[in-house]
Amino acid sequence: MFECDCCGCCCKNLDKSELYADLDRGDGTCIYLAGNLCSIYDERPLLCRVDECYERYFCEFMEYEEYYRLNKEECKNLKNMEE
Repeated sequence: MFECDCCGCCCKNLDKSELYADLDRGDGTCIYLAGNLCSIYDERPLLCRVDECYERYFCEFMEYEEYYRLNKEECKNLKNMEE
């Protein structure tokens, strides 16, 4: 399972990908973000579920470890942008 530290960076930068346009409240932040947490976490969209998204969309294109590495790398990049 992908380890998330609940910083909220991914949910504050939705404008970086058109895939999340329906969730963007207009400033790049998710309409469901409350503080740094998802207000609909148990019902969040598939695109917001790292492990399930891998199984559905990426398992045929890359290994699980590579997918995790890329997600962690992007997480780190988003955190660095906020500093």
